[in-house]
Amino acid sequence: MKLFTAEQVREADSITIKNQQISSLQLMERAATQAYLWLKKSYPDKETLFHIFCGQGNNGGDGLVIARLLKEDKYNVVVDIAETAGRPTADFTANLAAAKKAGIEKNNNHIVPYTKGKVVIIDAIFGIGLSREPDDAVKAIITRINNSGAEIVAIDVPSGVFTDRKTNIAVQADYVLTFQFGKFALYLPDNYKFVTKVIILDIGLDAGYLKQTPSDYYLTDRVKAVAIYKPISAYAHKGTQGHALIIGGSYGKIGAVCLSAKAALKAGCGLVTALLPKCGYTIIQAYFPEAMAVTNGENFIEEIHYDSMPNAVGIGPGIGQEPQTQHALFNFLKTHTKPIVIDADALNILSSNKEQLALLPAQSILTPHPKELQRLIGEWNDDFDMLQKVKDFSEKYNVIVVAKNARTIIVYKKEVFINTTGNPALATGGSGDVLTGILTSLLAQGYSALNSAVLGVYLHGLTADVAVKEISAQAFTASDSIAYLGKAYIEIETNA
Repeated sequence: MKLFTAEQVREADSITIKNQQISSLQLMERAATQAYLWLKKSYPDKETLFHIFCGQGNNGGDGLVIARLLKEDKYNVVVDIAETAGRPTADFTANLAAAKKAGIEKNNNHIVPYTKGKVVIIDAIFGIGLSREPDDAVKAIITRINNSGAEIVAIDVPSGVFTDRKTNIAVQADYVLTFQFGKFALYLPDNYKFVTKVIILDIGLDAGYLKQTPSDYYLTDRVKAVAIYKPISAYAHKGTQGHALIIGGSYGKIGAVCLSAKAALKAGCGLVTALLPKCGYTIIQAYFPEAMAVTNGENFIEEIHYDSMPNAVGIGPGIGQEPQTQHALFNFLKTHTKPIVIDADALNILSSNKEQLALLPAQSILTPHPKELQRLIGEWNDDFDMLQKVKDFSEKYNVIVVAKNARTIIVYKKEVFINTTGNPALATGGSGDVLTGILTSLLAQGYSALNSAVLGVYLHGLTADVAVKEISAQAFTASDSIAYLGKAYIEIETNA
């Protein structure tokens, strides 16, 4: 799914109004009706009190339509107008009159005490057009909303969130009902505290515009994953499914390479070889008998050498940073020309020897967590600054960066993909090692490097989404991620 800028969203609205021969007021009614229907389904108890805070722009107009529809449906509704939140637009003014006609009166900007049923606050103060910091009066309203203890539903974006720069204060929404497509800022780490769950509502914007308008930003949703996925051939055998080589492990960290190698095979490649130090030989043969093992060094890898010709290589899980290992990585990069997957201490070695980054094969996949990313690109001021530095890094070295986080972002030059799968269950040791194995496996199976990254991250997150339906997030381990790869594939195949 494409993500568009605020300017493109406004253009999409304008073209929809023109091509569908409707008014802006009718489009507002359509959008707000979709939000109302979601609210009605999510909160069927008519004792629910909806306390709706509106600005005076079009986001506030959406809130007034929602208030009227809820009132007409016999819900309890209270409306407040933040009178310093923009000048009244024509559509806001029209819907304010309609709300008054429906019997809705303005409140006094305080949270209404209510004990009969659940209290739900609807935030419709600011939309995507916010260009300046909220004034003190609006900040006070936002603070009261956040401290209310009620469930909070934001319309389009949480009020206060900027779409192009860092947000300092905003509504902390349990749900964000956003229209037609996700908004990029909703998925950035700095905004996690403002956005718990995003719901995308289809409001019928012009399909031609959405299809033809280019974007460098995408959500990796189910549709995208299915489009990338290649079903296994009916005539496949282990020689046609690809051979993955996983290089890693050191004394005390053999588990990392074991997890990565097993994940590679479970993700679909035909053969897996692990190159690890001798101290791990017995461990991997006992843990994972399907793997082939090649050893080098006693307690850490001293030289990267193998006789086979793998289709893809993943390097880094548990490898350590011994001087001999660092030299071995340097020599390997001087001679290897195909894209590789680089993780963990292999990334840290490169961060300490940045001149070696120029040796990386084109379209190699780097998988840093936040601290590893910081070591690679330096510190950043906010997420927008971080993203620009990642783009510059990707462009300079012609690599794909998988910036791991609660919502992992994949960057290749100017293109940015935000993953939509995964949950807190993945916050467990070894999770990154499993991801490395999955990415290497897909690369070995013949997926392009970028598609390997996009599909691999989606698949990895999907294992946790499937698993938490059966086991708790707290009990989930990296081994469970491997165990649920089969069910994750079934979900993709079923949707295909």
